[in-house]
Amino acid sequence: MKSFSIFTILPSLLVFVTGGKLPEPEVKLEVLHKPLMCYRKSKYGDMLLVHYDGFVESDGTMFHSSRKEGDGNAVWFTLGIREVIKGWDKGLQNMCTGERRKLTIPPSLAYGKEGKGKIPPGSTLIFDIELMEIRNGPRSHESFREMDLNDDWKLSRTEVKEYLKKEFEKHGYSPNDTHHEVMVEDIFKNEDEDKDGFISAREFTYQHDEL
Repeated sequence: MKSFSIFTILPSLLVFVTGGKLPEPEVKLEVLHKPLMCYRKSKYGDMLLVHYDGFVESDGTMFHSSRKEGDGNAVWFTLGIREVIKGWDKGLQNMCTGERRKLTIPPSLAYGKEGKGKIPPGSTLIFDIELMEIRNGPRSHESFREMDLNDDWKLSRTEVKEYLKKEFEKHGYSPNDTHHEVMVEDIFKNEDEDKDGFISAREFTYQHDEL
């Protein structure tokens, strides 16, 4: 899932001409299935396990399916820290375990003018996404205490990596150090504001405006 991390930035000239931020395109959301009981809803900072099928809207071509390609496993990611395309971060909030959604995502919230792989430039994308599980992610106080192994109220890269490793192993996934390293670097890029190599309790729980 690391490939879902390319974003289109509006030209600063247009922002200047209009005297402020341009309205951002929205994700069209359709609920395909919702369970009768919903004990927890997804929020920024949660780790989500999802199955998904991705299609190019213009011709209906499927460019990826988590069930049909690779090992067929569902995919873990952390919501709201840009591990995935922005359309997913927007469209998968307040979602119940077992819920299925259809997201129609404009190019500016997906792969923009460049496209990627099987995805042509400027493509609107459609995703059929099923949320399999929600776990505490890097923004919860509970997770902070679990991750802070030496109780010094700050997190090192090693502590964050160990936490991710245990979470993955808990659900039957084999350790993948390369994937964990990428996730750790993404987390530190977004959370380590003062760039001192550690994530303080304040940095850890602070909700950034851009998320």
